[in-house]
Amino acid sequence: MDIQTISEAATVAVACAIVFLLVAKSWQLLTRVFSVHSNFADSIMSEAAQRFRDQLKLLSRQQSTYLGAGLVFVVMYVAATLFQGPQLFAGYPEWQLYILLAALVGAALFALYRLGRTIITWRQVQFLRDANIAIGHQLQRIASRHGRAYHDVPTTAGIVDHVLIGQSGVYAINVVAKRHFKQGWAELDDNEVTFSTGKHAQSVVDIAAKSTRLQKELCKKTGHNIRVRSVIAVPGWDINDQTSAEHLLVNERNLPMISGWKDQADYLMNEDVDTLQTYLTELCRRTVT
Repeated sequence: MDIQTISEAATVAVACAIVFLLVAKSWQLLTRVFSVHSNFADSIMSEAAQRFRDQLKLLSRQQSTYLGAGLVFVVMYVAATLFQGPQLFAGYPEWQLYILLAALVGAALFALYRLGRTIITWRQVQFLRDANIAIGHQLQRIASRHGRAYHDVPTTAGIVDHVLIGQSGVYAINVVAKRHFKQGWAELDDNEVTFSTGKHAQSVVDIAAKSTRLQKELCKKTGHNIRVRSVIAVPGWDINDQTSAEHLLVNERNLPMISGWKDQADYLMNEDVDTLQTYLTELCRRTVT
């Protein structure tokens, strides 16, 4: 097979793959545009790890699009090679054909790179989703006795993964999800969560900022000061030690212990509980499905 045949087949295959990508991306865009509102919007709220579920759905679509484009490329390349279509580059100098082929190979490698990055991101988001769901499901068990649980609560400082509100107080639960391949422990000092692997130390500055901001926003709703307890969840890790009085470190197994982390100043009046639960119910409603 000479360079002209290879270049012509690759050109046809790449052109068809690009057309497929454009059509698929356009369809996805139209789908998002015409799905801006959810059905039963007044009754559907964010579930545990909702933002990661949504991101995972988008990444899955991207994977399917890239894999579909790859399949189109292979099929069209084989077809163009076997059936010898029109002579697109007859009479072209050989050096130009090599340049064209190099450009086409570069485009194919870039597409493979994007596919690889999408797959890696998909795996990371899947892990974050599972970690948040594990904490969210355990939190639902506590909520039956404590009050109500809300998920993906937005604040001006960032998204709080879970919020638990009841008469015994308000808890902001943020998840720190780290992979490990053998049993390990996590511990909390004043400024960061560290792990037995010696890697992946996580600063709690952003978590503290989100909890503080949530507290300020809830205080505005009640008209007086309330306290928001900050809980850091590290699913899959044993809890070794903690020296911080501002945060409580837990995993998915001992999460119920947060119900005992309170004092008299944390308790809320019934009207405050109703006000805050109404506010968060409105804040956490799903607007897009």
